[in-house]
Order: sequence, then C-alpha cells, then structure tokens
Amino acid sequence: MSKGLLIFANMKKVTIIIVSIIIGVSFLGLLFLQMKYINQMVKMRKEQFDESVMRSLDQASRNLEQNETFRYLEKISNETMHERNDSMQLTVVSSKMFGNTTKYGVSGQTTIFELQTKIKHPSAIPKVLRLKSANSISEASKSFREHIKNAYVYQKGLLDEVVYSILYTASDKPLEQRINFKLLDQDIRYALENNGISIPYHFTVSTSDGREVYRCPDYEEKGETYSYSQILFRNDPYNKMGIVKIHFPDMNAYLMGTARMMIPALAFTIILFVTFVFTIYVIFRQKKVTEMKNDFINNMTHEFKTPISSISLAAQMLSDKSINKSEAMYENLSRVINDETKRLRFQVEKVLQMSLYDRDNIAFKQKELDANKLLEGVVKTFNLKVSQNGGSISMDLQAKNAMIYVDEMHFTNVIFNLMDNAVKYKRDDVELHLTVRTWNVNNKINISIEDNGIGIQKDDLKRIFDKFYRVHTGNKHDVKGFGLGLAYVKKIVSLQKGVIRAESDYGHGTKFIITLLTLNN
Repeated sequence: MSKGLLIFANMKKVTIIIVSIIIGVSFLGLLFLQMKYINQMVKMRKEQFDESVMRSLDQASRNLEQNETFRYLEKISNETMHERNDSMQLTVVSSKMFGNTTKYGVSGQTTIFELQTKIKHPSAIPKVLRLKSANSISEASKSFREHIKNAYVYQKGLLDEVVYSILYTASDKPLEQRINFKLLDQDIRYALENNGISIPYHFTVSTSDGREVYRCPDYEEKGETYSYSQILFRNDPYNKMGIVKIHFPDMNAYLMGTARMMIPALAFTIILFVTFVFTIYVIFRQKKVTEMKNDFINNMTHEFKTPISSISLAAQMLSDKSINKSEAMYENLSRVINDETKRLRFQVEKVLQMSLYDRDNIAFKQKELDANKLLEGVVKTFNLKVSQNGGSISMDLQAKNAMIYVDEMHFTNVIFNLMDNAVKYKRDDVELHLTVRTWNVNNKINISIEDNGIGIQKDDLKRIFDKFYRVHTGNKHDVKGFGLGLAYVKKIVSLQKGVIRAESDYGHGTKFIITLLTLNN
C-alpha cells in the first residue's frame, strides 16, 4: 500500500468518514451537474430540431400549393392559346371570303388584338385625352388616373375569378390526384437539408378523416413515437385538406450527437467515483487489518510474557543461594521451565507458520497417505490434551477410499489447529467432546471435526478464515490465539487443491469440513 493510503488508514475513523462524505457528495454533485447539462443540451437540441422540422414541412406544404397553382395556370394558358389559334384561323377564313387578306396583310402570327387594332385604325391620341378642355393638363391627368384605376379593378376581378376557379376546380379532385408524392418527397428533403437536418425520415400522407393515401416505400415504424404533422392545402375546406406525417428513426442518435463530447467526461467521472469508493473500501479494510495487527501484537506479547515470566522466575529461584532447594523443588522448577519452554516454542511455531501464508510456491513434500490412519494418529496424540481439559474424542471413519495426496507435516498441522480451536472455545458448563468423521462423496473424501463448544455467530463465521481475525467472546482481553491458525488452515487446504468450510450453531458447537480429492485404487 502507498504511503498516502497508510497515512489515511492511520486517521481516526470519524475523520475518514467525514472526508469520505465530503468527497462522495462532491462527486455526486459533479455527476448531477453533468447529467443536468447533458439533459439541457439534448432538450435544446430537441427544440431546435422540432422548429426546423416544422419550418421544413411548412415550406414543403407551400411549395405543394404553389406547384398546384402553377400547373393550373399553365393549363389555362394552354387552353387560351388553343382558343386563340382557333379564332385566328376563323379570322383568316373570313378575310379570304371578303377579299381583305392582301390589303391588311393578316398572317397566322397576328393576334386578335393586333387584328382589331389594324381594322379600327386607332388615333394617335388616346380617347381618354380628347376632352372638351384639352388644354387642361390637370383634368387630363385626373381622367387618366381614373381610367387606370378602373382598369386595375377590372383586371383584379379577372384574377380573383381565376383564383376562385383554381380553388374550387382543384379541390374537387381526390387528394392522391392533387399531390405529386415524388415531388413532395424532394421538397421535404431539400427543406430539411436547408434547415440543417440530413438524417433519414419516413412519411405518410392521409386525408383529414385519417384515411392513408400514401406511404413512402422504405417506411418503418421505428421512431413513430416522436412524429410531426403538417396540414396540406390549409385554405381548402376541411374535408378536402390533407395531412403529411413524418418521423425520424435515428432521431435519438441525432439528438445525442450534441452531447457526445460530454459522454467521455461523464464516463471518466463515474470511473473516478467508483475508484474513490473502492479506495475508501480498501482504506477501511486496511484500517481493520491494522487494528487486528495491533491486537495480534498485544495478544502475542501477552502470550509470550507469561511463559517468559515463569521461566525467568524459575531461573531466579534456581540461582538464589538463600533458598534451600530440595530434590522435589529442583524437579518442580525443571518441569516448569521445560513446560513453559515447550509452550513458548509452540507459540513461536504458530507465528512462523504464517510466514507461509503469503507464499504460493511452498515446497510441499506430498505423498500418498491414508486419511483414516493419519487421523487416528493425530487423535491418539491429541487425546492427552483433551483429557487434561476434561473432554473426550470419538471417531467415525466411514470413508472406504481414504487415499489422499498431501504434505504429511502441513496437513497434520491443519488437523491439530482445528482440534486446538475446539479446546480453546469449549463451554464451561458442558464437558468437551470432539467427533472426527470421514466419508466419501463420489471421488472425494470429506473430513469433519465437530465440537460442542460455544459456537460462532453468523457475522464472525464469514471472516474466521481471514488473517489476524479472532472471534471475540465478550472481553477483548479474553480473546484466545493470534488469529493466524484458521488462516493457515485455509491456505494449506487450498494449496492441496481442497476446500474447507465451517458450519456453526451458536451456543451449541462448530463443525469444520475439509473436502479433498482421493486417489483411485
């Protein structure tokens, strides 16, 4: 762990929580602001998109109406030209009948107006200017303006008649005959592109009562939720109007395109937040490990202090010449020194065992062993310690195939550690009893060591195999061991390609079950 994390881990828990809350709230606030900014960008983009689409549809609708008007005017012009040609031919025939063709020089290119002008011989001065008081310029001007006004009103009336004729004549046709759908599609596409929208679209045209009269060939329903509609021929009677509906299958991708640059920033912020949460988790875990290490050191000091004090006291009594020493005293002091030395050696050995914990390349001396016979030997050796604590051990070795391939020394230590835990956590009101069992399941052997001790609570049961973790029994100074034994057991079993699990009924006892592969006979 880095120096910064170590410093953080050494801080008080309240300080870490306060700093974590401040940083966490800052991260969440930053995420909220980024999400809100992206939402606002998408919302603005949507409003611009809606406005552009509606403007484009309005322009396409106007173009449709203009195209219909132009077609009708072109039709009228062609019909008028046809009528003029027929009239021209009639005039020529009449001139031949009266012998005036050569005199007036009328040809097929002469219009009716030109013919009438030549026949009537208009005067050089307009009639409107030949007034009684011709010398009055103001009266002539007034008369001319009146003539122009009357002519304008007359021509406007003619145009109104043409417009009314267009409206009523065109609206009598069915909607599908009034619309050139290919041209409408082109108008919509050009209008959208002019408004900055170049994504695919699909459209339909229907009557005012909902009857569909056209659907684009590549139509698909994707994106129909957000559709836009525009009235066609809006000045016609309601039952003659049409409605064009358009939607964009890729509209969401188009809208999110604006916020695309913000997505990486949002992703990085989320990554930083997750990293921060993980860092806080590691810090609390490291702090917990540090506390357990401190407890381990204190407990180890206490465990070492007792035998050292006993050895030191016995040595002082042996060296004190003022004390008369009998043979029995010498034997007693020698026994105390020997027992306490063994106890001290056992504690040191347990600590040294954990030097293997962080090593995956332990040099095992594996060999084929009969698990039943190995357990019988361990039980025979451990029976003395159990008897001294007023307990007993029973065996139920039912495994038929008990051959395993393990390191004898380490696997023996595993069994000793499990039995030693049973002795440590025995109940005072019940006589200690251990049960060792074996049985086969397929090509595996299960080894269980069950006691009737104080048991383990569910919260502790999840962590009993963690390094330095010890189950508390109420008084912190009454916790037994260093929190290394079960961590060592799990490590060795795992390296032997086995599995260990624990079952416990709090207040009634604990059972450890080891599962190993067996060798085929």
